Amino acid sequence: MPKNSKVTQREHSSEHVTESVADLLAHQEPVDYKRSVLNVTGEPWDRQKEGDEELDAERPAWNSKLQYILAQIGYSVGLGNVWRFPYLCQKNGGGAYLVPYLVLLVIIGLPLFFLELAVGQRIRRGSIGVWNYICPRLGGIGYASCLVCFFVGLYYNVIIGWSIFYFFKSFQYPLPWSECPLVKNGSVAVVETECERSSATTYFWYREALDISNSISESGGLNWKMTLCLLVAWSLVGLAMIKGIQSSGKVMYFSSLFPYLVLVCFLVRGLLLRGAVDGIMHMFTPKLDKMLDPQVWREAATQVFFALGLGFGGVIAFSSYNKQDNNCHFDATLVSFINFFTSVLATLVVFAVLGFKANIMNEKCVVENAEKILGYLNSNVLSHDLIPPHVNFSHLTAKDYNEMYRVIMTVKEGHFKELGLDPCLLEDELNKSVQGTGLAFIAFTEAMTHFPASPFWSVMFFLMLINLGLGSMIGTMSGITTPIIDTFKVRKEVFTVGCCIFAFLVGLIFVQRSGNYFVTMFDDYSATLPLTVVVILENIAVAWIYGTKKFMQELTEMLGFRPYQFYYYTWKYVSPICMAVLMTASIIQLGVSPPGYSAWIREEAAEKFLFYPTWAMAILISLIILASLPLPLVFILRQFHLVSDGSNALSVTYKKGRMMKDISNLEDNDETRFILSKVPSEMPSPMPTHRSYLGPGSNSPMEMSSAPNGRYGSGFLLASTPESEL
Repeated sequence: MPKNSKVTQREHSSEHVTESVADLLAHQEPVDYKRSVLNVTGEPWDRQKEGDEELDAERPAWNSKLQYILAQIGYSVGLGNVWRFPYLCQKNGGGAYLVPYLVLLVIIGLPLFFLELAVGQRIRRGSIGVWNYICPRLGGIGYASCLVCFFVGLYYNVIIGWSIFYFFKSFQYPLPWSECPLVKNGSVAVVETECERSSATTYFWYREALDISNSISESGGLNWKMTLCLLVAWSLVGLAMIKGIQSSGKVMYFSSLFPYLVLVCFLVRGLLLRGAVDGIMHMFTPKLDKMLDPQVWREAATQVFFALGLGFGGVIAFSSYNKQDNNCHFDATLVSFINFFTSVLATLVVFAVLGFKANIMNEKCVVENAEKILGYLNSNVLSHDLIPPHVNFSHLTAKDYNEMYRVIMTVKEGHFKELGLDPCLLEDELNKSVQGTGLAFIAFTEAMTHFPASPFWSVMFFLMLINLGLGSMIGTMSGITTPIIDTFKVRKEVFTVGCCIFAFLVGLIFVQRSGNYFVTMFDDYSATLPLTVVVILENIAVAWIYGTKKFMQELTEMLGFRPYQFYYYTWKYVSPICMAVLMTASIIQLGVSPPGYSAWIREEAAEKFLFYPTWAMAILISLIILASLPLPLVFILRQFHLVSDGSNALSVTYKKGRMMKDISNLEDNDETRFILSKVPSEMPSPMPTHRSYLGPGSNSPMEMSSAPNGRYGSGFLLASTPESEL
């Protein structure tokens, strides 16, 4: 020890020497504080806990920035972009719908997406650890996110199972849903009645694929074909997730990029089809009056909210594997607008194909009604004088038929309805709104039967749906596995396999003959309201409890530049208000719209709206309550100190030869940060600093005095003191 140190002076002098911790530490080797008297936490040394901390320092990381971006894109770009956005666009004013969507994407979607990326990257934990750190009393946010992810994963993987079924059925020509099946009636083969009264694709979906019952109350037993497909779907998810991001990251190279290849191929093929331009023109013809409808803005906000995967925890989980100096602001902007342009691309594809289908259906309508008119002419019900001289029934166009239709309607005004003629307008066909499974498994499959080489396009389409679903499922499952593994230190492989097996067993309710009705229930009610509450609380926790100013300062240190002031105001004021309005509108919508579902009635070969029975209503309400329950439960437990959040003590951690100071309860006006290093390029410890949780009325940790249990007052540590001074 140097001769001029105070310790040496004391050995050679009788004078009183006042020593400081800084003097002692300046000349000592790094000490393991948990095995020494410098254990200021008062906690016994735990070898297992120490091993966990060392293991955390080796947290997995993405192999490359591209892999991470593809993972976020694969998660955010899902089935909703293909079958929900085009429907909303058509329903809510065509091209005019893009205006409210873009506005809400900028003022709600982008700021909240950036917020989730930033907290995950800064704290390097899953959703449970992140919100425990930011505000322990709101730690229920992480648990609620996990539950919602579980509910969504249960039914979302069923849709992947349906796509797998159609994928394997596509390897035959002609496609099995292109024609109605024949059944023997004695010695005569007749068309299946249910199929004849609906259509070949509708029959195949409801009867061959789902074998659906008439109501949710009629279980009908398991559909073994869909049970097997669900098992394959969960096996794919389990294999992709079993090694964490080491395995799922590699899967993302294919599952994220392949859908874009298919969409571009479909767009090129679709534009070459007859009537494609009609569909696209119909799609983007703006109905400006719709922009003043509050319902349009509510649906646009909901779509923005779910399109980016906000509140699920998958965004936080993926970003937690980033380096702390990663530019997450660039990532948020890039992924948000790629998501938007993907939705527009999918809309172009969908309406190019639906424009082609509308032309086919319109021509079919013209032919069928022209045959009726010929019959009326031959039976003298109609006079030949009513037919314009230029009309040629062997080459009848839609324009000629419409002219003939108007003449007959004018002359036979009193008896026109008895003739049973249809107007056969292309606009009517284009206005038939379809979304979700109706678009993917009925409308689109019907259009593909008219494609040349239809099996090839069918295989490509359903392989695209499988990959879109798989990318979203990996993100959804990461929203469960990452926070649970981080918090409870369970083995990754064991937990992932166990989670998939458990989810498969619970998911058997979705592969009963009535399973489609349960999918509808979970899709409508299990996530919307709980996730809205979760995201509002996330916003409040960061902006109002942790502090927007403090958070902006941390972002400045993490990114190397100060984010735009725009984010300060959106996080603090705009986003919470908009989300509160959305939550209120969602509650009103739930109250106004009677809880029910569209059932397929076999005898009528048609859909019929039915109300949920009492027991189904109980399940529906239980889903909402169960997903929201962790929020008040964790708050109460921690408010009244019934459970410890593990953060009620200061700690000094010695790591790699230097002391890392963990002090986070700074005064409100103190923006000095506490992660210090000897060289500017040195990265902070992967372990997040921990906020002290002192209950109501407790003093700041900077004012704590020595306690009888051996814990030192915080005068021992100075948050603003450079390490070089110690």
